[in-house]
Amino acid sequence: MAVYNIVKIGDPVLRERAKPVTKINANIHKLLDNLKDTMYDADGVGLAAPQIGISKRVIVVDVGEGPLELINPEITSASGQAIDLEGCLSIPGVQEEVARAAEVVVKALDRNGQEIIINAKDLLARALQHEIDHLDGILFIDHLQKEV
Repeated sequence: MAVYNIVKIGDPVLRERAKPVTKINANIHKLLDNLKDTMYDADGVGLAAPQIGISKRVIVVDVGEGPLELINPEITSASGQAIDLEGCLSIPGVQEEVARAAEVVVKALDRNGQEIIINAKDLLARALQHEIDHLDGILFIDHLQKEV
C-alpha cells in the first residue's frame, strides 16, 4: 500500500473530532492498510487516521500480538490506573509519564463491519486509549499533570 507522512503537533486536524465511518468500503480498507504500513514504517504501536490528515474514526494498533484494525472504536468501560511513559508519532522526541486506565473494554467494528469487543490491559489498554483520544482531538500531552 502506501506510507504517509505523519501529521505533527500544530496541524489543526489533530485537534478536531474525527467523523464517524458510515459505510465500510474499499476506501476504508485502503485507509486501514495505509495506516498499518505507516505505523510499521514509523516503528509505532498505534496510529489514528487524523495522524495522516484524515478525519475518520479509524485506528490501528499492534503491541506485538498482531494488528488490530478498529473502525468507530469507543471505550465502554475503564478501571484501575497505571502510570507509564508515553510518546506519540505526532510529537516526535517527547516522552512523558501519563496516567491512564489500567484496563479498558473497547467496542468497534472490524474491516468487515462486524462488531468486536476487546478486553485490554497493560500496553494494549494504553495504546487503545491513546489512539481513541486522537479521534477526539486529544493528545497525550493534554493528560500531563499541571505544575502547581
